[in-house]
Amino acid sequence: MLLEAQQVVRSQADALLTVMNRMDDTVCRAMELIYRQTGPDKPGVLVVTGIGKSGLAGQRVSASFASTGTPSHFLHPVEAMHGDLGRIRTGDLILMLSYGGQTDELIRLMDFVKRSAVSTIVITSTRQSPLGRLADIAIELGNIEEACPLRLAPTTSITCMSAVADALMLGVMSMRNFSAADFAAFHPAGSLGRKLLKVSEVMSFHAGKNLVVVHGQNTLREALATEHSAGRRAGALVVVDNNAAIAGILTDADIRRRISSLESIIDSPISSIMTRNPKCIRPQQLASEALELMNRHRIDELPVVDDSGRPLGMVDVQDMVSLRIIE
Repeated sequence: MLLEAQQVVRSQADALLTVMNRMDDTVCRAMELIYRQTGPDKPGVLVVTGIGKSGLAGQRVSASFASTGTPSHFLHPVEAMHGDLGRIRTGDLILMLSYGGQTDELIRLMDFVKRSAVSTIVITSTRQSPLGRLADIAIELGNIEEACPLRLAPTTSITCMSAVADALMLGVMSMRNFSAADFAAFHPAGSLGRKLLKVSEVMSFHAGKNLVVVHGQNTLREALATEHSAGRRAGALVVVDNNAAIAGILTDADIRRRISSLESIIDSPISSIMTRNPKCIRPQQLASEALELMNRHRIDELPVVDDSGRPLGMVDVQDMVSLRIIE
């Protein structure tokens, strides 16, 4: 059974390599058409369609386009003939998935969109298929042998169509200069969304509110007297210089180390016991970057500073735990 399973994967991998070698400039023209029709200054939508297993793959393809900056929705070709043609507007673009290229429902839909002057792209086995001949751009996959023992169930052909559609999607994404920040805006929930949160969104201590900021010449007694009694207490004080830029950090551990050596510190200047040049992070960086920095240097508090080094807040390891950035 294991050998059979491995053979299924091997046959699909071989087919993907064959399709890759067949790819030509029609793929680039398809990317350019999608970008041009659905660009920032265009109201067009990429309408993806297909039936059967190709339709199920098309739903995933449409969702992938939408999540990477290309407005898209899926249109079932049968429902289209029963009122959903209203989902297609002038200026939209149709992407059809059909390995055989001769499905009646898709041919009927193609007839409508051609009369409506809507651009069409088809991913199919051959440009000589009915849909291949009718499309504005036909991406040809070539002859593909299904991995199914009967050579009937759509398996390898679906894998290859999906791979080519992903190539279109990622190519258009690159043309849009789609950034990690853009991606985060479309994925606010779940573990992926948490990984894309920015430091400014997770820090619970803010300068001017609940973050204690003191000067290096203050004594520890004076600094502790300024701590807020209400709300959650941070495990560190942020120390600034005369220009209000960060000069150091004084953690609970710094104080414990000095107490353990029996030194009198309560009336000592903070600058004499603080950690100088502490690790810091910018508010626009990802929370995952903050976590990596804290893990690498084995610290629990990380000051958040602006470009001038002035403290804006602080990220605490508990911020990561509460948002499940740390599992």
